[in-house]
Amino acid sequence: MSENKYNIAILGATGNVGRLLLDILEQRNFPINSIKLLASERSAGISIISSQGNSYKVELAQDKAFDGVDIVFASAGGEVSKKFAPAIVKAGGVLIDNSSAFRMDAEVPLVVPQVNGDDVKNHKGIIANPNCSTAPLVLALKALDKKHRITRVVVSTYQSVSGAGKEAMEELHEASQKALNNEEHDYKSFVKPIAFNLIPQIDVFTENGYTKEEMKLINETKKMMHRDDLQITCTAVRVPVFISHSESVNVEFEKPVSIDEIKKIWQGTDDLVLLDNPQNKEYPTPLQVTGQDPVYVGRLRQDTSNPNAINCWIVSDNLRIGAALNAVKIGEELIKSLKPKACKI
Repeated sequence: MSENKYNIAILGATGNVGRLLLDILEQRNFPINSIKLLASERSAGISIISSQGNSYKVELAQDKAFDGVDIVFASAGGEVSKKFAPAIVKAGGVLIDNSSAFRMDAEVPLVVPQVNGDDVKNHKGIIANPNCSTAPLVLALKALDKKHRITRVVVSTYQSVSGAGKEAMEELHEASQKALNNEEHDYKSFVKPIAFNLIPQIDVFTENGYTKEEMKLINETKKMMHRDDLQITCTAVRVPVFISHSESVNVEFEKPVSIDEIKKIWQGTDDLVLLDNPQNKEYPTPLQVTGQDPVYVGRLRQDTSNPNAINCWIVSDNLRIGAALNAVKIGEELIKSLKPKACKI
């Protein structure tokens, strides 16, 4: 299968994740026969130069654009994904979707390849990429749960503004400058001012008092870990950081597990780096991990209130781990199972 190449499309190619998808596809030498960059009428016609120096012209996203395309990486929002999904599947392509549109659909696999890669085989034309805060969490949890059954997880997230898009990043930059100059500034991307502030609300509130973002993490974690019985709760907070999400996580097991055993498990987990030497001030921070591929874990310690629980700190580049990189890894897992007749030589 390694000699087969595929026709690829990136839907939402001009956004943060769309541009990064292009770069990662090139960097990882994804077997591409042809590639289309698709966006709205506003962006159609512009040129994008990848990190490898290749120039691509953005085309208009429309149903006929997916004819002959094998794999579509979508990062243009849920409504756009739902609009074009029927045309993609009808044309024989597979949609790898970065929005929340299909994540909890029972017919759609939700995948982090290192956690539940086999679920890719169950797709019916659509595979969902998880939330940017869920992906790093399940990578760390699944490794532990395989050897020591987890009973409860408490998560507090500290999520960067890049999770809300390019405009949100620009708003943080401009608002910070104005705040330093004691100038008033508007806020459009968030419900409260973000500069030098914390906002304990990401997405809208649901009837149970949790936000949609918090419920995404809860439900997606259960689905990918195949643990409907897992007790998990979350508080999601937007912080004035440009890129990379952090998470404070409390993990409770059926029985006590030593810190040394947990370190041993994580040290043997692919795509996870244990950076845990607090005496030398060594622990992961958002600035440190931005642009990096692994999930970083540190501040590992026993829960002083519960002998069966531990606390840890997880940090990852949300544009990579929670979006573009994971989507490409799903694509790499997908092509392992594609039949030769679906390939373009």
